Amino acid sequence: MANTGWGNIYKKLGARPVINATGNQTVRGGSTPSATVRDAMHQADESYVEMEELLEKSGQFIAEQLGVEDAYVTAGCYAALVLASAAVMTGNDPDKCAQLPDTTGLKDEIVFQRSQHYGYDRAFTVPGSKLISVGDENGCTEVALKEAIGENTAAIAYLIQPNQGNAVPLETAIDIAHANGLPLIADAAAQIYPLDYFRRNAQSADLVCFGGKYFNAPHSTGFICGRKELIETVRAHGFIGPKPVGRGMKVDRQEIIGLVTAIDIWLSTNHEVRSKEQDGRYAILAEGLENLQGVSCEVHYQEKSHTLSNLHVTFDTAMSGKDAAQVANELDAGTPRIKVNTHGKETIVINAYTLNAGEEDIIANALRHLLRG
Repeated sequence: MANTGWGNIYKKLGARPVINATGNQTVRGGSTPSATVRDAMHQADESYVEMEELLEKSGQFIAEQLGVEDAYVTAGCYAALVLASAAVMTGNDPDKCAQLPDTTGLKDEIVFQRSQHYGYDRAFTVPGSKLISVGDENGCTEVALKEAIGENTAAIAYLIQPNQGNAVPLETAIDIAHANGLPLIADAAAQIYPLDYFRRNAQSADLVCFGGKYFNAPHSTGFICGRKELIETVRAHGFIGPKPVGRGMKVDRQEIIGLVTAIDIWLSTNHEVRSKEQDGRYAILAEGLENLQGVSCEVHYQEKSHTLSNLHVTFDTAMSGKDAAQVANELDAGTPRIKVNTHGKETIVINAYTLNAGEEDIIANALRHLLRG
């Protein structure tokens, strides 16, 4: 914030820049590529390239990093899910590829556990496929998952999360899929830390989809990895080629270079050091709120989150005269605009992963003013 021109590029359009203390969210712009990533993207500007070759070579690079057969850079994780769904219906038959979204004569059903349904599972249906729900909101049994497979089933879909609840476990779902001659598509969008967990997820299923924004690649990037023959079909459905499903899901050459640079950095980063650096920023925030009656700060660590931790600022609502939602709204309405999360009525949640240098001081000052009561 030492830069007095902070946010001017947005202000001149009438949009308000945001201090983002909520982590990687599409609604707040996703990610901030590092200087190294931006420099690599700038170098990509210096010449043109055959995109088919770049997509092949970048996919090989990602595959080598993660220990999988092949990979393909996409326009975000959602696009990866769309292309995966197209691939499992058509295989490498060019006529079948060309007929989508018409699925006449194709196996076009993708089985998905109802308890895993989420806001973006529509991606599985975009190329014309149908999502077949099995089980209920409370879970699913192995028997039910097996019985949901029919003559029109093209694949099983799965949402990878740290806590799978009562869903059929991933390894079991893969076994069921393979026993029926089917691939499994996994959405592992943000499941990239710890690094062994990232690699394990990448290696887990036939097609696994990730979002690039979580490891600070350009916001509009992602990738899909898995079995080579399936990735080759994904590539055929991508934005290059005859009648591609993914024509509207283009990725710039600069973005591809940005993503492979970012994943290389992510896999070579000392994340223990990164965690300590975040702790230092939380310490500055806590110090800024010291001696404020009724206010306490506590760092909450997240075992399988790329953002590592959050700072919970808990306060006495009676003393402040407002609850957490009101404080968050006032921060949002302030200058500069600050976005935070809340937990219950008494806690503001701050995520340092998406903060720029010095923004922790600004947040502390704004909170101190609002919580004085």
